[in-house]
Amino acid sequence: MEWETEKILGDFILIRAEENGVNIIGLTRGRDTKFHHTEKLDKGEVLIAQFTDNTSAIKIRGKARIFSRHGEVYSGE
Repeated sequence: MEWETEKILGDFILIRAEENGVNIIGLTRGRDTKFHHTEKLDKGEVLIAQFTDNTSAIKIRGKARIFSRHGEVYSGE
């Protein structure tokens, strides 16, 4: 049961905008990587993003703090 839950939930990251207008872009899996979802965050807003069967990468433009099970990193500095 634990394995099934992990497969459904997948890895996720938490993104906290440190300035207005931070762009979050989801990228697809497969032979041709494409944008499939975008979000715009303002300072202090938080987005929880998940890696799924469709999402292989997440691109972040702007100043943000990113938290994952692997640690914490800053973008846009």
